[in-house]
Amino acid sequence: MQDVRKRRGSDFQTPVQHSNSVSKKKLPSKKRLEFHFDLWLCLTVQNWILDFGRPIAMIVLPLEWFPLNKPSAGDYFHMAYNVITPFLLLKLIERSPRVLPRSAIYLCIITFVMGASIHLVGDSINHRLILSGYQLHLSVRENPIIKDLKPASLIDSFELLYYYDEQLGHLMWYIPFFIILFIYFTSCFTQVVEQKKIPVPGWLLMGPSALYYWYLVTEGQIFELFLLTFLAMLAVVIQRQRKGLSPDSNGLFLLGSFSLTMALVVVWVVYLWNDTVLRKKYPGVIYVPEPWSYYSLHVKPRPQD
Repeated sequence: MQDVRKRRGSDFQTPVQHSNSVSKKKLPSKKRLEFHFDLWLCLTVQNWILDFGRPIAMIVLPLEWFPLNKPSAGDYFHMAYNVITPFLLLKLIERSPRVLPRSAIYLCIITFVMGASIHLVGDSINHRLILSGYQLHLSVRENPIIKDLKPASLIDSFELLYYYDEQLGHLMWYIPFFIILFIYFTSCFTQVVEQKKIPVPGWLLMGPSALYYWYLVTEGQIFELFLLTFLAMLAVVIQRQRKGLSPDSNGLFLLGSFSLTMALVVVWVVYLWNDTVLRKKYPGVIYVPEPWSYYSLHVKPRPQD
């Protein structure tokens, strides 16, 4: 009888132990809740080199190395960016403390790659126009090398190229990028006090990260998109705080980077507020000039100089 009771007792205990083991497996691992310094560092470094460094490489490297009818150094930088960035974003999503909607992530990544590839072609041709005298602070039809083209219908083709490069390509590139960051941010909330602190390497990385986002927002002309993403992040923070949750170290890093980016954009706009030439190229209520337009107008020596 005692043996029978022991077996029955063990049978009743087995499901409980099994459920405990399953619940432990479902809990996020401690590693996933740590600050992802390696991924944030890789994202920041490759953004600075492969995105911000593209036009600089095309300016610095001798033209003889990359003829105008062949891909330039910046084009190869762009190709690498189009592969490395979506890979890093997917790795970031993999480390999310909770499961995120896969279909939305995959659709964003596909659109991101397509938009960045469209921009690659348009930006490559646009750079060759710059080497031929194209001035970035002027519109397509106002540029001296464009307005005298014959037949005049060629100007429409260059305006189409500008549309693919600066508008459609940017939208298909940056909208998925910020959606992915926002979706990831929604998972970065915790009640554990120790996980709400940004480590020292994170604070050191926040400045370069925010400075890159400033370049992305101003040169990409996506201030409205950035502002909506930033406000949505603040709304999520307020909503989660009512439930006793606060951003963890990764969430704080994203929020801090975006806050510093907003401050840099405001300083940039105030600095160029009374620039009449740039005001003409960027009309409308929201005035955010592009850094390379500023370079073309105020820094780069023009032929007539």
